[in-house]
Amino acid sequence: MSTVTSTSTPALAPAAGPPQARMTSWQIWGMILVVPYLLVFALFVVYPVFYAFWLAHEPQSYVKLANDPIFVRSVVNTLVFLFVAINLKMAVALGLSGFFLNDRWWIKILAVIFILPWAVPSIPTILSVRFMLNPEWGLINQTIFRLTYEDGPNWLNNPTLGLFFAALVHIWKSLPFWTLILVSGRLAISADLYEAASVDGATTLQKFRFITWPSMQQLFMTCLILSTIWSLGDFNSVYLLTGGGPADLTHVLATLGIRYLRLAEVDLSMATIVFALPLILPLVYFMMKRLSK
Repeated sequence: MSTVTSTSTPALAPAAGPPQARMTSWQIWGMILVVPYLLVFALFVVYPVFYAFWLAHEPQSYVKLANDPIFVRSVVNTLVFLFVAINLKMAVALGLSGFFLNDRWWIKILAVIFILPWAVPSIPTILSVRFMLNPEWGLINQTIFRLTYEDGPNWLNNPTLGLFFAALVHIWKSLPFWTLILVSGRLAISADLYEAASVDGATTLQKFRFITWPSMQQLFMTCLILSTIWSLGDFNSVYLLTGGGPADLTHVLATLGIRYLRLAEVDLSMATIVFALPLILPLVYFMMKRLSK
């Protein structure tokens, strides 16, 4: 008689899963301390933006906005303001960035005076220009009267001159900042390149064309985009100088929203901001794309 022995296979133990990582006390406290900042961001950034979009969600607001001749004029003024102010400002800043690199004592003093309009708050500086342009007792017309014994023009009563002076004030106020940025870009260029070019007999124009501009082109384009974004939102230059007048003919999009708020038309004010987004968002996209590289 044969005996059959049966061998029992032991049960397989369940596979051990990956160890669950536990948050350390430092991580927990870090999350707790971040929560107030997230709440502040949601309260003062996210909520106002979405609330503004909600105020301007009615299609009738945009129809009413498009039918307002002041709005159409403001769009044209904004485009003219940007074209004149940005191109002139950046071209002058590029030229002055080379001028202020000269190692002379009086240029250092001039640089300190040059930077004052940017360093001083906007209200006193722009209002001082407005007082100078006053047709009755302004410095400019008083000088014209003493030289010619004739009254000077009412500078800000002309919409074209008013917008032109607003662009000049914007350039005068922000030019020192962009000049300093471009000066730092020039200082980053190796002096050996200029010395080698001088040995080869290169002129000043040739040095700029083949050394300075290729080295600063990326920085200049970045400054140009950023300057456009900031200029589009410039409120002080127009509002403090002309107030949008005469007859609301010098408004830009940055000041038009305040006009609608003063008229208790909040939906039109928010619609003006939403209308400006197609101009701002592409600039922000290209700006962030350049910075990411």
